[in-house]
Amino acid sequence: MYYVPDGTLKCGYYECPKCKEKFLDVSVKEIIPCPYCEDETDYEIGPDEDLNNLQSDAKLIQVLEGEDVEKMDTLLSLAITGGNYDWI
Repeated sequence: MYYVPDGTLKCGYYECPKCKEKFLDVSVKEIIPCPYCEDETDYEIGPDEDLNNLQSDAKLIQVLEGEDVEKMDTLLSLAITGGNYDWI
């Protein structure tokens, strides 16, 4: 799970086309490496494999600013926990 630190005023909302994960990141770029796919990447490749095919890039869906950052962070947290908001 990738969240932004408390007090973040601007962040990017991303989706990875390969694993379909959606997440927030403090960087605001058109394309960033997907942290979910990067965690699963096995870098021991054979001679016929290309490292570029193993990695995936997430695409920026929306730039969030101000109050929207905290709202989206909470919504993603609730989606992942199945609606159990007692820990918030």
